[in-house]
Amino acid sequence: MSDTTTAEKQSAGKPANNPTAPAFRKGKNVIAVASGKGGVGKTWFSITLSHALARSGKKVLLFDGDLGLANVDVQLGLMAKRDLNDVIRGRLSLDKVIQHYEEGGFDIIAGRSGQASLSALPSQRLAMLRDQLLEVAEKYDVVIIDLGAGVDRTVRMMSASATRTLLVTTDEPTSLTDAYAFIKLGNAAGMSKNVGIVVNQAPSNVEGEKTYKTLLKACENFLRLKPPLVGMVAHDPRVKDSIRHQTPILIRSPNTDAAEDVEDIARVMTKELAKVKAAG
Repeated sequence: MSDTTTAEKQSAGKPANNPTAPAFRKGKNVIAVASGKGGVGKTWFSITLSHALARSGKKVLLFDGDLGLANVDVQLGLMAKRDLNDVIRGRLSLDKVIQHYEEGGFDIIAGRSGQASLSALPSQRLAMLRDQLLEVAEKYDVVIIDLGAGVDRTVRMMSASATRTLLVTTDEPTSLTDAYAFIKLGNAAGMSKNVGIVVNQAPSNVEGEKTYKTLLKACENFLRLKPPLVGMVAHDPRVKDSIRHQTPILIRSPNTDAAEDVEDIARVMTKELAKVKAAG
């Protein structure tokens, strides 16, 4: 795999976190969803995972952490009256911009698409936003953060605050290369231990395993890391149909392979979070 990737270019010229620096507290019930590049279905996966967890009886918050290119509300056909921009501008606290998505049974904090200023927040303001989110998270069973693509400062900080980061990739060479870059740069910042892999749009289980093993081999050879495979999501034309109709797939086509695959991942994450909670 090439050393220079989209994710690494995004992080060029930006200081990496010092892995020896004291770590701030993690949200024991916080799951971040990331990708090395855009277009791999990350936001769709975040929405569907949130929905699956809510259907299982969990109290769930979906936080649109793609600051500047937010689109959770767009995929759900929502018109958010309040969003992160109100928090950034100091008009409202984070808990005041939460809205309930009735059809899915979970709560949402919407971002503000097209606001470049949000993606360039000063470190102190970004840290305040993260701390507010961790406080809000205490009122939920699970919080899902839909991160922006790449490994910029915002993504690194939000990912480091989660107990698990699910890195979504596909079998496309650029997606795999950038997923590897995400892990490589995260490892340099001391964040590699919480990353798990989700292979999206897998043509079959065999092909999905092949995609994961390609990424795993690169991580083992160059980074001495073995990020686990958390799950695979089948390629399914009804995913695009659900996005086009701005309706979650678990409502529009709940018995499809892709929907059931995400429900399987939700069960895996429920067990994992239960272990984290039990461990204190």
